[in-house]
Amino acid sequence: MEWVIARVVGWVAVAVAGGAIGYALSDEMPVLSTLAGSSVTVAVLATIDTIRGYRLVRWLRDPQARSAPRDAGLWAELGYRFERTLLHRERALIEERGRLAQFLDAIQASPNGVLLLDERAQIEWCNAVAADHFGLDPARDIGQPVTNLIRAPAFVDHLQSGHFDSGLQFVNPRTQGTLWAMLRRYGEGKLLLLSQDVTERERADIMRRDFVANVSHEIRSPLTVLAGFVETMSSLPLTEVERRRVLTLMQQQTDRMQTLVADLLTLAQLEGSPRPPPDQWVELGPMLARIEADARALSAGRHQVEVDRVSGIDLAGAPSELHSAVANVVGNAVRYTPESGRITVGWSMRGDGRGVIEVRDSGIGIAPEHLPRLVERFYRVDTSRSRDTGGTGLGLSIVKHVLQRHGGELEIESELGRGSSFRLVFPAARVRISAAPSAVAQPQPATAV
Repeated sequence: MEWVIARVVGWVAVAVAGGAIGYALSDEMPVLSTLAGSSVTVAVLATIDTIRGYRLVRWLRDPQARSAPRDAGLWAELGYRFERTLLHRERALIEERGRLAQFLDAIQASPNGVLLLDERAQIEWCNAVAADHFGLDPARDIGQPVTNLIRAPAFVDHLQSGHFDSGLQFVNPRTQGTLWAMLRRYGEGKLLLLSQDVTERERADIMRRDFVANVSHEIRSPLTVLAGFVETMSSLPLTEVERRRVLTLMQQQTDRMQTLVADLLTLAQLEGSPRPPPDQWVELGPMLARIEADARALSAGRHQVEVDRVSGIDLAGAPSELHSAVANVVGNAVRYTPESGRITVGWSMRGDGRGVIEVRDSGIGIAPEHLPRLVERFYRVDTSRSRDTGGTGLGLSIVKHVLQRHGGELEIESELGRGSSFRLVFPAARVRISAAPSAVAQPQPATAV
């Protein structure tokens, strides 16, 4: 209120002063001169006041251009108040924008898709994940009806039903992957759409179900055979020759189950244990010598088995895993190579420093359509032949896991009737020449299957 009192007093003082001046300058008409003097001074003051008000109004129209006018009195007080209010509001707006930007950044960092719909189911905003899930353009598609862009019938029906108590799983028409989506209401008729790509989870669930089914089948078959033999031995009188034959067959089925369980435990251990250390070195020569002995025992003289004599070469990794991977490939070569066939195990180094253990056989070969699926669990090219030879269908899966854990890869070449070549390729970082190598193939240029 101080500026009000001061303003009233000031105007009265100016009017009195103007009247006094007019009275002093006129002798004939003192009253009229007094009124004229007061009017003139008040008019001048009003003009100055109007100019100050105009400057303040002009500043209010464009407050970002400069500071508020620095006048005196009422206009100084108003300018100060307006300027402080606007600055306070501007700071609050900047803070709100910052919080909104942080909130949107947090949503952008979410692994789930987030899409905001207005009351007419038109897109107001979406994060990058949602744009990728549904094939949207975050800038171009704003304001578009969501059903024009997401045309999966199951999603459209779910949106139009208006019942959003549970989520929805459907196939993404764009990528043919599987999406899970959930709609939630918020605000005044608006919708929040959350999405998640569950393709890998679905694939893993399918693989898990298939794996359990395959394991059950693989174990049930020898158990059924054993149960039949046990019933035969307990209910029928058998000669000594028949009894020995039955016991031999029972032993074969028992060995088959033991091998299957051992392979399953190996796979579980590979999937659940940390990667092999890069500084634990295994001598390649002694490992290949042990594998050669195992191969000759499995072959029982029916094949020609040739293994390179290697010295001065070390591989970094887990000894048991490396031995298991190479032994599985060599064992397959022995099982699927006819009698008098040839099996060779060689070592070479490529020009980029990678090391290669190659197992080559002159066996029955593999048709091209089967090659991409050989490393799948329980996948067999010839089911009956695989079981006859004692295979579990897990060997190459073990090989793949071991190589992946060591940073390597498996290359396969095969032709029906002309044998196969399996190359276990190890990265240069896991190959070390510890001494002058002997009986080692010269470096070869890198090749790809």
